Amino acid sequence: MNYELQIISYLCTEFVEDMRLRHSLLSILGLLLPLMASAQKVNPSATYIDDDNNTVDTTEDFTAQAPLDVTFRANPEDIGDHTVAFEWHIRKNDTAKDLVVRYEEETQYRFVESGTFSVILKARYTDTDVELDSAVIKVTISESRLEMPNAFSPNGDKINDIYGAKGVNDPNSSSHWRSIVEFHGYIFNRWGQKLFEWTDVSKGWDGTFNGSPVKQGVYYVLVRAKGADGREYNIRKDVNLLRGYTKETGTSETE
Repeated sequence: MNYELQIISYLCTEFVEDMRLRHSLLSILGLLLPLMASAQKVNPSATYIDDDNNTVDTTEDFTAQAPLDVTFRANPEDIGDHTVAFEWHIRKNDTAKDLVVRYEEETQYRFVESGTFSVILKARYTDTDVELDSAVIKVTISESRLEMPNAFSPNGDKINDIYGAKGVNDPNSSSHWRSIVEFHGYIFNRWGQKLFEWTDVSKGWDGTFNGSPVKQGVYYVLVRAKGADGREYNIRKDVNLLRGYTKETGTSETE
């Protein structure tokens, strides 16, 4: 009888030790999983076209003008055989309210309002439910600006040859248009005849009508536009077409 009790006691002791070992292993694993998740991370990037028509790929915060189309990529690193679930949250001005939530590794978004936006990426392993470190890219969309010049000189010297918003002829102009999301421009002659219209703020009038150059003189521009900040533009003004004007002489021939 004592022998049987010894066997039972031994088995109980081994069972307790085994449970302690398992508990210790689980505790260690619980400590290691977050560290492993930190090493296995996401590194979101943003790709967009800048004002100079160059493709920009960045992982940093950036400033641009609307309308702006951006592709965001999660870029997961060292995830091994894990399956990852992604969540993109886009919020304006650090508010907790989501403008959109997307569940994909790569997503696109068009910014049409001015302000600062937080693009937050959250990720977790679906097989272990461990969350990876979240990451944020801040996108600042500038306030709108739109000015129309008083004159232009379509003489083929590539200087002010096009009539359009300030910045069309000089991309580096300090008064370059910014964040214009809607645009419609019209050119009329003195008799009210429409000579030209355009809807792309980056384009303009070359001083022709039906393929032929119009005469030097005064014309009329009407512009209706809207900025990303909600500002509405209603511009009406005279336009001096100086066909013989050159920058070198500063004079204009009269036709």
